[in-house]
Amino acid sequence: MSNEEVKQEKPFKPNRRMMGPGGPPGMMPGEKAKDFKGTMKKLTVSLSKYKIGFIFVILFAIGSTIFSIIGPTIMGDATTKIFEGIVSKIGGGSGIDFDAIGKILLTLIGLYVASAIFSFVQGYFMTDISQKVTYQFRKDISEKIHRMPMNYFDTTSHGEILSRVTNDVDTLSQSLNQSLTQMITSVIMIIGVLFMMLRISVSMTLLALLILPLSGIVVGKVMKKSQKYFKQQQEYLGHVNGQVEEVYGGHNIVKVFNKEESSIVEFNEKNEKLFESAWKSQFLSGLMMPVMQFIGNLGYVGVAILGGYLTIKGKIQIGQIQSFFQYIRNFTQPIAQLMQVANMFQSTAAAAERVFQFLEVEEEVQTVENPVSIDGLNGGVEFKNVHFGYNPDKIIINDFSAKVYKGQKIAIVGPTGAGKTTMVKLLMRFYDINSGEILIDGHNIQAFDRSELRKLFGMVLQDTWLFNGTIMDNIRYSKLDATDEEVIKAAKAAHVHHFISTLPDGYNMVLNEEASNVSQGQKQLLTIARAILADPKILILDEATSSVDTRTEILIQRAMDSLMKGRTSFIIAHRLSTIRDADLILVMDEGDIVEQGNHEELLAKGEFYAKLYNSQFEKSA
Repeated sequence: MSNEEVKQEKPFKPNRRMMGPGGPPGMMPGEKAKDFKGTMKKLTVSLSKYKIGFIFVILFAIGSTIFSIIGPTIMGDATTKIFEGIVSKIGGGSGIDFDAIGKILLTLIGLYVASAIFSFVQGYFMTDISQKVTYQFRKDISEKIHRMPMNYFDTTSHGEILSRVTNDVDTLSQSLNQSLTQMITSVIMIIGVLFMMLRISVSMTLLALLILPLSGIVVGKVMKKSQKYFKQQQEYLGHVNGQVEEVYGGHNIVKVFNKEESSIVEFNEKNEKLFESAWKSQFLSGLMMPVMQFIGNLGYVGVAILGGYLTIKGKIQIGQIQSFFQYIRNFTQPIAQLMQVANMFQSTAAAAERVFQFLEVEEEVQTVENPVSIDGLNGGVEFKNVHFGYNPDKIIINDFSAKVYKGQKIAIVGPTGAGKTTMVKLLMRFYDINSGEILIDGHNIQAFDRSELRKLFGMVLQDTWLFNGTIMDNIRYSKLDATDEEVIKAAKAAHVHHFISTLPDGYNMVLNEEASNVSQGQKQLLTIARAILADPKILILDEATSSVDTRTEILIQRAMDSLMKGRTSFIIAHRLSTIRDADLILVMDEGDIVEQGNHEELLAKGEFYAKLYNSQFEKSA
């Protein structure tokens, strides 16, 4: 479907979304959703089915946080007991009450164990929810792909679609698992700790709170500065990865033209820019922690001085100072976590928005009311006054009519880019025509369910497609319930059985991802065997003998002849010498049907087809 089509108005550019240290996979750090509120509302609706699980998450998160908040107070009580015991011993008293301290420590251990158990249970429920959400989104996207119109795939890169299934859904999963739990526990921690701090001393609490605005201003400035470099880092990472991918994919060409040095120079230039932006972003990001620690330490000094003064005055106990210091640490940490959660929610919304955009793309109409059954159809095809254009304002097929009877061989010929594959797309309803009719045995193709209509067709394309699996499974792909005997029979009809038999594992040999462990001609024969097994009424063949040797070409031609026997066949022809016996030849140029007839009739006219045929004959001579 590539160079054989009329080029469309807007060619797409692949949008690489690389994974890098600057942010979640597939997302630039700080990338924001265009409609944050609307997206989060949709996400909330999607998550509402798990509300019981969320209730458990919230309850156990509250329990875990409360237990951990009480801990510092009890530890402070133990410190006070020790201090009082030491003072008592110095004054000639009984000394430290180890029984009381033992009970306090056992209570403390019990609290922390309970907090850990609650945290574990809450984590279990949250992981379960996030994985179920991930599973459902991937399932929805996978099912959506099969309902999408073909023009979506013509204008969107495969990498962009893949990014929805992998990067964006992964970002959602990670964000849900981390950010929701973090938000709940952080809010509860802030409220609880603030209450405990006020309970100890209002004046110490107010002093401790004074450091927050200062920390916020410093962190905000550093984040704003680093954000720019993080975005640059992500952009340059994409350039570096793209250059490596291109050079690796075309390393033979690079070597043939001695471009190794220029490739290295280009890589070094891009790598240098990546290094500079990454260094600045990581350095500025790394500054935040020591700066916050410095400001926090200033606050600790002030609180220590005030706490000592209040202790001397007898307004608080010495153990409460220790508890207060722990509460300060426990107070600033969830605030920083909430800031991270806010940024994470931006990434979540951006990822969710891209997923929802994909799921909301207008779908093909898959079914019709009272669909025509394909049972008993013979495969006769008629085109009646067909008009079509990829863009409604630019019609490329004008008033085309032709009648094809069962078992006839129809060749579609024309120069590269003439639009030969367009006719095939219209026949299989990959695109719908603007006006006119396409009939199969007198029934308009729009009266069939799309899936049923496509059961009538078998395809053998120039670009062979075989997946990672056994040869048996690859042939059986067209008819999953076929027996081994049926598969072998189809292979014999395709003249590929002998070749398979010579392989170490025969039909159980596993083809790798690109099927590079078999030759181009053998791939073609395997796809022909697959089409034979499907036993379709109508065949679509894209001749693919130009890149194979003469012996293999003869085998492929025999296999195709066997495949076409008794079936209506549409052949996208490149070598005009192979379609002399076609019942009807459709000659295309610049997207339009310029001539039609059989080989002798078209040659006798001496027009476009005759010139095309003679030019090929002269070249071969």
